[in-house]
Amino acid sequence: MRPLHGHPARRPSIGITPDRQQGHSEHPVLMYELKVAYADAVLKAGGLPFVLPYSEEPACHEAYLDRVSGLLISGGGFDIPPAAYGEAPKEGLGQTTPQRTAFESALVQAALARNMPVLGICGGMQLLNVVLGGTLHQDIPRELPQARSHMQQHDRTQPHHPIDAKDGTFLGELLGRGQVMVNSTHHQAVKTLGGKAVVSALSPDGVIEGIEAPSYAFAVGVQWHPEMLIHTVPIHLGLYKALVNKARETRR
Repeated sequence: MRPLHGHPARRPSIGITPDRQQGHSEHPVLMYELKVAYADAVLKAGGLPFVLPYSEEPACHEAYLDRVSGLLISGGGFDIPPAAYGEAPKEGLGQTTPQRTAFESALVQAALARNMPVLGICGGMQLLNVVLGGTLHQDIPRELPQARSHMQQHDRTQPHHPIDAKDGTFLGELLGRGQVMVNSTHHQAVKTLGGKAVVSALSPDGVIEGIEAPSYAFAVGVQWHPEMLIHTVPIHLGLYKALVNKARETRR
């Protein structure tokens, strides 16, 4: 971070939504979980990560947002309930986590109402699209049979396939012209875009890999996991730096 008048630049607080799972002990209890890579990427980008436990109370959502400068919606091993985008479940739908989806949806809506920077990663991108009014393919192999596999089996710190970022978008400016290699761990994808969203990246098979909503200060989603690639394909740290920098700029 650049010094400001002889002092380090302020680290803006970035709220991160965790997953929630049953523990695996003889007497399992619910546990919040978050991959270390998310927090590490925020720290490396100059931010200060905070985990946001679930709540159904709007006042709690607002209190969270009073205390952070940006919002990161993480991914996880679950699907968004189709009812959230007006569809019935189809064959191939995976496990859903309705309480997490309800919490994250409310949090994203409140953050966007404040014009607070929001970054959605993998399932977080899908959630951002749904909050903006879009829909999802519930299972890529069944609904897009021409598409390649988007569930890589090898080390996720290594890339799996290329994407093309579109000219004139934030991702296009960040990643530059030409193809960029990304990892891939999803079986769902954006089908129809939310009303304020535009496509900012595509894989060669036509699957949407990035979206953004230009009418907001920073509302960006990517289908891959840049936090897992910051050491192997360092350009991906730029996405986290952009979130942190925008959070620093827009914080009241």
